[in-house]
This record gives sequence, structure tokens and C-alpha cells, in this order.
Amino acid sequence: MSLDWIYYAISWILLAWHSAWDAIGVPVGEVIGTNWAWILAIIFLVVTVRVILFPIFVKQIKSQRAMQALQPKVKELQEKHKGDRETLQKEMMELYRKEKANPLMGCLPMFLQIPVFLGLFHVLRRLNPDKGEAGKTLYGWTVDQFNSASQATLFTAPIAGKFGSTAEELSRLNANGTTVKVIAGILVLVMMGTTYLTSRQMILKTGWAEDPQQRMIQRLMLYGIPASLLISGAIFPIGVIIYWVTNNLFTLGQQQWVLRKFPPPPTANTAKPGATTRNPVQPAAKTTGGLLGRKKTPPPPPAKPAAPKVAGPKPGAKPTNAKKPRPSKRQG
Repeated sequence: MSLDWIYYAISWILLAWHSAWDAIGVPVGEVIGTNWAWILAIIFLVVTVRVILFPIFVKQIKSQRAMQALQPKVKELQEKHKGDRETLQKEMMELYRKEKANPLMGCLPMFLQIPVFLGLFHVLRRLNPDKGEAGKTLYGWTVDQFNSASQATLFTAPIAGKFGSTAEELSRLNANGTTVKVIAGILVLVMMGTTYLTSRQMILKTGWAEDPQQRMIQRLMLYGIPASLLISGAIFPIGVIIYWVTNNLFTLGQQQWVLRKFPPPPTANTAKPGATTRNPVQPAAKTTGGLLGRKKTPPPPPAKPAAPKVAGPKPGAKPTNAKKPRPSKRQG
């Protein structure tokens, strides 16, 4: 399956925004070693994509709320079908279908952005000034636009350069290797940090999932993906990292707004992954039990076996007890 339609779409958006900033008067040449028209074109590529995906993002939040509301029922099913994973999965799928909750909705916005990321990665990787005219005019570009983008820089580092660029690639881009590594390295660290913050923000607001599989996915999103970027970030062009960082910052702001507009339920589990929801309840139960025990223990039961034994000799008045002291004293 050809992905040319993605490359055409990404190129069209980039070129449209670049032309818009050029028409407004944003400097096309370098200012502080940066071609701001192309940098802003990448930034507003993010804005365009996120505006298109915003309704899906809202559905994601609502789906997560529905999943949280179902956690008590999910827990009941887990206790009911403990040890029977197959039956548990069937019951949970039926519960999700009945309540119209989709566990996969939380990952849908990210999956929909993968084609955009791959498209931008491909387009920027092609920015080679030595290409022929046929290669430069591919995907709707003009020769002038292609040459301008291939020379675009961020603080003198080409947007087509990457941390792992070879000496030959740097020579074609007329770039300094140290500068490219410094700029790309800083951006990779910022990319890792903002990726972690976006996942952490959502988990802190919505809570850790009760289901072990969903909790494992949350841990992967929180720790695994940022860690993997330390290695994969070396092959990303600087322009792609700018897109990723901008997307993360946009996500942080968007999530903050949506979480305020659609706050999580008060019963959401905000405990850390190592903690359990039973801990805060147990002390209250023990305290209540202790208080009830104190109330029951002070008043002893009225009818104990010892009471009848003490009272028994009085009404009995056996003859042996009366003959010993009393007759001898009266006769004397």
C-alpha cells in the first residue's frame, strides 16, 4: 500500500503554512540562526492536526470516565472469575459493550497521529540539496520551496539534520556536526521530558487502572515510551523532534483544559501503582471494629452460669447445713 497520499497531505499543510507566514511578513531568512517561517510551519502543522483530532480527544476523556465508573463492576468480575481468565475476558467485554465503554479509545488519538509523524519524517528526510529537479518537485513542492526547506535551520542546525547524522550527510547540509548534536541532543531530552509529563498528567488526574493489564499499559506509557526515545531520537530529524515537542506541549494544555471541563469522578484511584485501594479503608474498619468491641465488652451478659450457682444454695437449704451449728447453739 502506497503512503504517497500521506506525504502529499503533510507537504500541502507545511507549504500552506509556510506561504502564510511568508505573506504575513515572517522573515524567510535566518534570524538568530533560525528560519522562523519553516519552524512555524512545523508548529502549526501540529495545531492543524490537533484541531482535527480534538473531537476524538474529547471522546477519549469520556471513555476513560466510563471505564473508571465501571471499575467496581470490573473488580466484582475479577473476584467472581478468579483463576478463569477466559471467562473473565468474555464477561468484561460484554460489560464494556453493554455500557458502551471502549478500553482502546485511550490510545486512539496517539495511533491516528502516527501517519502524520511518519509522513513528516519521510518529507524532512528527503531534504537533500543534491537531489535532481524530479526529486525536489515530488509531493507538490517547487524547486525553490525544496531548496528553502533544505537550508532552513534552528539556531544554525538544519531541520533535516539529526543527532546521528553522518559526516557525508552533514557535508551535504553544510552543517557543523557539533552544533547539530548539541541542538538535537537538547531537543531529544525535552522530547523525553514532555512525553513523560503528558502521560503523568493524565494518570494523576484519572487515576491508576484497577485492571492489571491496563495498569501495565499505563506504566509502559509513563516510563517505557520516554526511555525508548533516548535511542530512537538519534535518528529523528530536528524538524521531527520540533513537531513531537510541540505536540506534547499542545497535549499538556489541551488535557489541562479538558480535565477541568470534565473532571474525573471523586472515586478515581489516584494511588501509586504499588499501592492498593484497600489500605485507606482498613484503618477505618479496624477502628470501627475496635470501638464496637469496647461497647460490647463492658456490659457482661446478665445470665451467666456462675450467677445461678451462687444463688442456688439459698433456696435449697439442705438439712445437713441446718443441723450442724444451729441446733447445738439453741440447746446449749
